[in-house]
Amino acid sequence: MRIAFFVNSIEGETPRFTTTILALAAMNRGHEICYVTPSDFVLSPDDSLALNGLELPSGSYKKPETFHRALISSDATKRLFDMSEIDVLFLRNDPSLDAIDRPWAANVGIIFGRMAAQRGVLVVNDPDGLAHAQNKLYFQDFPASVRPPTLISKNIDEIKAFIQGQKKGVIVKPLQGSGGKNVFKISSPKDQNLNQIFEAVSEEGYLIAQAFIPEAGEGDVRFFLMNGRPLIRDRKYAAFRRVPAKGDIRSNIHVGGGPAPVDVSGTMLDIAETVRPKLIQDGMFLVGLDIVGDKLLEINVFTPGGINNLSQLYDTNFADSIIEALENKKAISTAYGRHIGNRELATL
Repeated sequence: MRIAFFVNSIEGETPRFTTTILALAAMNRGHEICYVTPSDFVLSPDDSLALNGLELPSGSYKKPETFHRALISSDATKRLFDMSEIDVLFLRNDPSLDAIDRPWAANVGIIFGRMAAQRGVLVVNDPDGLAHAQNKLYFQDFPASVRPPTLISKNIDEIKAFIQGQKKGVIVKPLQGSGGKNVFKISSPKDQNLNQIFEAVSEEGYLIAQAFIPEAGEGDVRFFLMNGRPLIRDRKYAAFRRVPAKGDIRSNIHVGGGPAPVDVSGTMLDIAETVRPKLIQDGMFLVGLDIVGDKLLEINVFTPGGINNLSQLYDTNFADSIIEALENKKAISTAYGRHIGNRELATL
């Protein structure tokens, strides 16, 4: 197979990113890979679709660091591929990173992903499903039983009233965003810095005020689902705890949170089962659930990360399982042709 990995930019990639780990696993399984960015699609007058894919120099890459060095080297070359030469388009961009500085780029993966799917390319996660999940409002579509009490507003008086009703405080964050940026803990509507926080976060649009869950002090659990079910390999779940740095409420790894092993509980499995029907309906092949206590904090459907941490914690190559699942989908697609749509195929 040839797998095209769609990312925000080549410069923004790192050896530890899940996309790097997945691309390396694909190459080690004998597949051809290329990288695609928002400026690389070409729709010709005859309605043919192509992409300028960045190919790595030929060779054997054992480590993510070696792979990444080759990716950003001058020896990596771009080649124009007709979309018929691409078997899988793996959408791995974060639209929120482009929303402000490059708004034209934020929806490119979804737009051209739809076109690619129409031409018989397997596109994951399904672009139509992703179109409904472009901000955290998507989270509100899941059952209330797995969500903490939440207010979404741009009115500070409404937010203060909501905080007043939450004895344990709230977490305030932007509706459009990722990676722990502009996430604050507010204990009381009388907090002196509330107005400043409101001004800073509301510049990005609507705010989410979410009831604080005390267990969050111990960090959250990143739990991977594939095809709507827990990702398991070698009898181990693809899950780990993200422990916040001292004095920080955020557990995101890139802002200082540390990965730690976790025993997957019955509660976590119940949450996964609760969200499974909609994830399957929306064609969400690979997602990351962020769980605290008996509640979900977020569902990551664009660029769920942490596969590298799993490999280190459990000495298990979960990336191999993900690429193998794509191989199986390609075999199904070849056998059935266009009789199975992309959204259904994405979670088979």
